[in-house]
Amino acid sequence: MPKKNPRIDAYVARSANFAKPILNRIRKLVHAACPDVAETLKWNSPFYEYQGILLATPAFKKHCALIFWKGRLFLGKDQKARLRRLTTLSELPGDKILTGYIRKAVALNEARIKAARPKPKAKKAVVVPDYFLAALKQNKRVLAVFGNFSPSHKQEYVEWIAEAKREETRARRIQAALKLMTQGKSRNWKYE
Repeated sequence: MPKKNPRIDAYVARSANFAKPILNRIRKLVHAACPDVAETLKWNSPFYEYQGILLATPAFKKHCALIFWKGRLFLGKDQKARLRRLTTLSELPGDKILTGYIRKAVALNEARIKAARPKPKAKKAVVVPDYFLAALKQNKRVLAVFGNFSPSHKQEYVEWIAEAKREETRARRIQAALKLMTQGKSRNWKYE
């Protein structure tokens, strides 16, 4: 007999009416495909675990989702997208297909295969306009402060100065930026 968590029962009971049959069907298939599965509540959503996380089934106001933890390894992008916005029971794949997905998730956990994380996007270097760089080089302290800023802080200053339409506005902003940097402040220091 599968061991069911009463907190998951309560979660399903308080879910929207459209979500209850979806959540119950997934739960039934998970227990059928993996009798040793453990149910738990994480991030206020049902999670199913067997030698690691298998899947989660969060329910929202207007949809619920079926999220395979290592789905990137065996689901295509289209199928993953279809399982993220479920509003009716008919949107779920058939029992055989869904059971196959669950068994693949179990097999990956048993083999201790980890899902590869997507590679972070390469950070673009901040391109400082020549006129701003010339103003920075006039004061070594300001240049050092600017050089020690994070790329996002540098970008804030560059965008603020570059978006000025008139030359007078640009010159005024450069002077204001230099004054802030002599005090070691970032562009939006007031909000930090």
